Amino acid sequence: MERMGQVLYLKPGTVAEYKRLHADVWPSVLQVIAECNIRNYSIFLKEPENMLFAYWEYHGTDFAADMAKMAASENTQRWWDICMPLQKPFETRAEGEWWARMEPVFFTDQAP
Repeated sequence: MERMGQVLYLKPGTVAEYKRLHADVWPSVLQVIAECNIRNYSIFLKEPENMLFAYWEYHGTDFAADMAKMAASENTQRWWDICMPLQKPFETRAEGEWWARMEPVFFTDQAP
């Protein structure tokens, strides 16, 4: 299992719409996420900067293939067509990224 994180911004004036959309994510989109070996997926919002942080755990063995499968899904493409105009990617993201990937630097799951 690999923990993954990404960030991007929401454009000004889009927070309410983004929250509304994600309060009722399409079941077909959630199904593709699960089929692509993504678990424990969360998106956090930091206001007033309107920065989104996404975290998930990848349980597969071929991330590139799973992401290609996700991108090939017609329902996922339609979802992205609705969400992406609300988003503003980091200028410093890597080539080919929309959400900027983050490097993990610390993790613990130890009980006190």
